Amino acid sequence: MVVMTPREKWTDERLDDLNKKVDKGFQEMKEGFARVDGEFKDVRREMNERFDKVDASFQGLYRVLTGGAFAIIATLIGGQLFG
Repeated sequence: MVVMTPREKWTDERLDDLNKKVDKGFQEMKEGFARVDGEFKDVRREMNERFDKVDASFQGLYRVLTGGAFAIIATLIGGQLFG
């Protein structure tokens, strides 16, 4: 059976180094999240712009279809009255 001995003791200096390393890791993580958040905001803005264009297209189509329906109805009524 092999008995493992501790590598060495945790000195204040080693704990300070570990603390700095952990702080650096958290800072990198925060920067990464901020970058991803910015990218999501850009994607969300672009998506909203595209949806606005699609909405405008549907509104135009609705106007054309409504005008066409009125023209057909007027033609049918006019044909019945004067035909």
